Amino acid sequence: MNIGEASGRSGLPAKTIRYYEDIGLIRPDRGDNGYRDYGADDVHKLRLLHRSRSLGFSVDECRQLLALYEDKSRASADVKEIATSKLIEIDRKIRELAELRRTLEHLVHACHGNDRPDCPILEELSEG
Repeated sequence: MNIGEASGRSGLPAKTIRYYEDIGLIRPDRGDNGYRDYGADDVHKLRLLHRSRSLGFSVDECRQLLALYEDKSRASADVKEIATSKLIEIDRKIRELAELRRTLEHLVHACHGNDRPDCPILEELSEG
C-alpha cells in the first residue's frame, strides 16, 4: 500500500511516517518504481508508534518498544520496565503541575482584580 493508505490505516500523517522512516523507526519496502510499499506489519508498527507517542513515550523510548515488539523472544519484563519508568515520570510531572497550580491559585486569590494598579501576582512574579 502507498503512504496515503498507510496514513489512513495508522492514523498518522504522511509527514510523520516519512520522519519515522528518516530516523530509522520503520523501513518499508520499495517497489521497482522506487515508491514506498507499506505492508500490514508496517501499519501495525505505525499504530504502535502512534499510540506510544500519544502516551508520552519519547522517540527513543518508542525505538526501544519497537525493538521489543519485533523481538519475539522478548521478556515482557523489559516492556514493563519501560512502561513503569514512563509512569513514574508522569507521576512526577503531575506532582510538579499540582504544585504550580497551588502557587498560581494562591496568587489569583491574592489579587483583587480591580481598577487599582497594585497587583500581588506581578509583585510575586517579579520577586521570584
